[in-house]
Amino acid sequence: MGSLKPATTAAHDAGFLATRADALINWGRKNSLWPMPLGLSCCGIELMAMIGPKFDIARFGAEAARFSPRQCDLLIVAGTLTWKMAHACRTIFDQMPDPKWVIAMGVCSSTGGMYDSYAVVQGVDMILPVDVYVPGCPPRPDAVIDAILKLQKKIERESPLKVLFQGRGELDEGGTREFDMPPNQAVATHRIGTFEPVAGEGGEERT
Repeated sequence: MGSLKPATTAAHDAGFLATRADALINWGRKNSLWPMPLGLSCCGIELMAMIGPKFDIARFGAEAARFSPRQCDLLIVAGTLTWKMAHACRTIFDQMPDPKWVIAMGVCSSTGGMYDSYAVVQGVDMILPVDVYVPGCPPRPDAVIDAILKLQKKIERESPLKVLFQGRGELDEGGTREFDMPPNQAVATHRIGTFEPVAGEGGEERT
C-alpha cells in the first residue's frame, strides 16, 4: 500500500497500519488527482485519448476529470496558449482550491513550440507555476501518464503538516514573468497570485 506499512503485535495477529501523518495525506492526494483538462489545440485530442478506456488512468486514481476548476486539483494545459486565452487560463488556475498542480502538456504549452510569435505565450510558466513538463508534438498518451507518475512522486515529498501549521508564506504562483507585458501589450503578466498589472516606468500602471 505504498506509504502504509502493516504492523502486528506479538500477542495476536490482529494488525494495524502505522505511518506518518504527512505520508498518509500525501498518499491520499497522489492517488486521487482530479484533472482539469484545458485542451487548447491538437494536444487536447491526445489528452482525450489518455482519459479514454484504452489507457485507463483510473489505475492511478486520476480518471475523475471535472470541468469545473473548483472541483479539480490538477490543471493539464494541453496545447498552444495564446495571450488572448492567457487571462482565462490564469482565472481557471486561481479558482482551483489548494493544493493544486500543473502539467504543461506538449512543446507548445512548455515553450511556445514552433509559434515564436507575438500572439503565443512562450511557455505557460510565464503566468503559472508548472510542476511537470511533457515534451512532444503532440506527446503520446503514455508520456502524459509518465508525467502523472512523476507528479505523484513529487507529491510524496511534500510536507502538508508544515504548510498547515507554519503557513505557505509568500508563495510565488505568478510564473517566471519573463516579460512584464506580452509583446502585443494585451494582457499583463501577474504578481503573486493576483491580476494586478505590472507598474511601468514612472510608476504608472499599464493596462
